[in-house]
Amino acid sequence: MLFETILYELQAGILTITLNRPDKLNAMTPTLLSELRLAFEQAAADRDVRVIVVTGAGRGFCAGADLGAASEAIMAGGFSYEDSLNNTYNPLILAMQKAPQPIIAAVNGVAAGAGMSLALACDLRLVAESASFLQAFVKIGLVPDSGSTWMLPRLIGVTKALELMLTGRKVTAQEALSLGMVNQVVPDADLAKTVAEMAQSFVNAPTKTIGFIKQAVNFAMTSTLEQALHQEAALQAAAGATADHSEGVAAFLQKRPAAFKGE
Repeated sequence: MLFETILYELQAGILTITLNRPDKLNAMTPTLLSELRLAFEQAAADRDVRVIVVTGAGRGFCAGADLGAASEAIMAGGFSYEDSLNNTYNPLILAMQKAPQPIIAAVNGVAAGAGMSLALACDLRLVAESASFLQAFVKIGLVPDSGSTWMLPRLIGVTKALELMLTGRKVTAQEALSLGMVNQVVPDADLAKTVAEMAQSFVNAPTKTIGFIKQAVNFAMTSTLEQALHQEAALQAAAGATADHSEGVAAFLQKRPAAFKGE
């Protein structure tokens, strides 16, 4: 599939999805959002994809919505924020949550507004020292969207999440790390290497099991303990039937590294 606003590069099990509007700090347009959703749906169905890396071309990760394009649509009339979110942003976030592969955000610059939401929707966040995060919605009189009101309080707690949403202030990479918003901060020059090393570790991991773990955690976040226990049992049964589980047990007993195939 050919894309206009993103790059889709699969190499040795590692899929890199790059937002490719560097002149606009990779600001989101309906086309970019649609292409991102299609990319994640395509990746989810591809057994050759063992891990997904999301990053931005140029000096930014994603500046959020392209306000220039949005204002033109508003001026033309007939624009609905609700329809826009339900038809573009929300399906993208759900596609990311449903993807069975681990998703790594390689945040190489500013992640603002829905661009911050995109990073939060990833499973892991590796961040360059110069990167920053911004819940910019309040600055233009809007409500945080694209999953931010659901994800951010769960990552850093309601008190801090509300502070960031109500003030719209910039969060440095180091503060994001201290808040528990990101997994690791590295020098800018080391970001690509660090991401590649983590991605490679997932290429060698039991991919189906990782998908089950994602399902279990996402389910548990909105369930009772009893419901979570039942879900764990069901997913454990599915994991126990995989070839990777058999290989993992055999490798343990034979005292050798496991050779997982994602099956």
